[in-house]
Amino acid sequence: VQLQASGGGLVQAGGSLRLSCKASRMILSTFWATDFDWYRQAPGKQRDRVAGTSRDGTIYYEDSVKGRFTISRDNNKKSVSLQMNSLKTEDTAVYYCHARHAGIDSWGEGTQVTVSS
Repeated sequence: VQLQASGGGLVQAGGSLRLSCKASRMILSTFWATDFDWYRQAPGKQRDRVAGTSRDGTIYYEDSVKGRFTISRDNNKKSVSLQMNSLKTEDTAVYYCHARHAGIDSWGEGTQVTVSS
């Protein structure tokens, strides 16, 4: 499995960004059976899960992003997106796409999100 994240950038506080994670080297049925998450890691801090979408349709959001971030998956395009609205300076971090299938974890390279005041 190869995960490629994109969509990061520099945005002012209150703005929006949309991150995308494209899964390759994965057949469609495997994608459907995979759980996906977005994590983020700020400088000097641990990597934390911010949103997730499970194969059974369960959605997870970390409290600080509820109501602002929306995770979605396109099972036909094998992609997972994270729409981030009302961004705050504390959302600044490197964002990582993560997948888990049959107990095996895969990570994409991070994409930097910087929110300026």
